[in-house]
Amino acid sequence: MKIRAMIGEDERLAREELTYLIQHHDDFILCPSAENGKQLLELYHQYRPDVIFLDIHMPLLSGMETAKELVALSNKTGDRPPILVFTTAYDEYALQAFGVEAIDYLLKPYDLQRFNKALSRVRKQFSFDQQQSSNPLISDISNPLPRSSKLLIEDGEKVVVLTPEAILYAVRTDRLIEIYTDKEKIQTRMTLQELEERVKGFSFFRPHRSYLVNLEYIHEITPWFNGAYNIILKNKEKTKIPVSRSTAKTLFRILQE
Repeated sequence: MKIRAMIGEDERLAREELTYLIQHHDDFILCPSAENGKQLLELYHQYRPDVIFLDIHMPLLSGMETAKELVALSNKTGDRPPILVFTTAYDEYALQAFGVEAIDYLLKPYDLQRFNKALSRVRKQFSFDQQQSSNPLISDISNPLPRSSKLLIEDGEKVVVLTPEAILYAVRTDRLIEIYTDKEKIQTRMTLQELEERVKGFSFFRPHRSYLVNLEYIHEITPWFNGAYNIILKNKEKTKIPVSRSTAKTLFRILQE
């Protein structure tokens, strides 16, 4: 299957260089390129590329702002966000790039070996996404996540680095979500849907619209009322997490597999 690629780059020579590099790979098809963030969003709606090579410094909307718009759109529609590869001449933006789940970060001028490595990562992620599309209820726990297993979570003015396995559960509170580990509570403006997308490939489940739980930390499940249940976690607080009637059957099926 061909991979549809789009370039977001305001500099003509940089666009031409990326076009030249991508055209040498037969499994990629180039969509029309964008010269600014707003134009890219318009073209994205029209062509729905699988991967976007996105310059961080662009007029009207920066690459980072454009990426957040794309992620928000995907959360709203339930579609997978496009694979993102950021491009820039400055390496100080790498942390922000991975904070919006970019699969790679390319520095200008492009090194051919490094560029080919980025394309290999895109291919792996594209293949993984195609396999996952047949199972929308829960991530395929048996498959490893091809993206980085480190999560960068913005908590106020700092960025916390976590492994998905360290997360016990997350809960939505007002405009924030709270992420709990054995050691700390992290508050972030990320949505629960964004976190769920970033831990796909690990054993997480949404038992309730306001909760995401790590199945590895479930100690027991107790009846509540009217067909609903409570999950009791293994942590010292024995945290209770509600299980809605609509998700209970799926949860029991997954735990029995």
